[in-house]
Amino acid sequence: MKKLPDTRVRDHFLGWQCRIRQIAMREAGGRPSPGMRPRLLIGSEQVSDGLTVLIVPRAPKESTDFLKFQVQKSNDPRVVYTKGLEHLASTHFQLSARFSDEMTAVFPPKSALARRLLGAGECLLEFDEYSQNFKMICSVRALAPRSEAFQATLWHNRIFNPELASNVTILGLEPQWKSAQAHPEPN
Repeated sequence: MKKLPDTRVRDHFLGWQCRIRQIAMREAGGRPSPGMRPRLLIGSEQVSDGLTVLIVPRAPKESTDFLKFQVQKSNDPRVVYTKGLEHLASTHFQLSARFSDEMTAVFPPKSALARRLLGAGECLLEFDEYSQNFKMICSVRALAPRSEAFQATLWHNRIFNPELASNVTILGLEPQWKSAQAHPEPN
């Protein structure tokens, strides 16, 4: 894999992420596909063969408010799931330019893996689906519970798991695009 200019790899990656997420929402009931679950390495050690990551809109408030409303208005998890999935399957992932390139991941409270990632400060993510591969070093940071990215991630995940605790740890994973590799390369 050859390194390419930052914006080409970033734009190709976000477009690919939006496409695979549209497919997952429309054809697989929102179940994370392999391309949403990269291998996670700290240094040269693989610490997860599939960490589920989320891409978050740059301006997530409207979507977060909608998902939060759906979770809070019904006690029936099937209704919450159906309404949330309809939203995510419609136009949510249609425009990749709407998304931040910082991904997020949810961890249980007091997660040893989250502490280890924060201690390392960076990790390597390896994505692979539909004959497309990406490898990228990401900076790791803890998201504050009041931040828009934390709230967007929390309420998105509660559509699929309404019982998700409020005290989860949510980490931001920001690609260092100079390190990113894509195969095949974008045109």
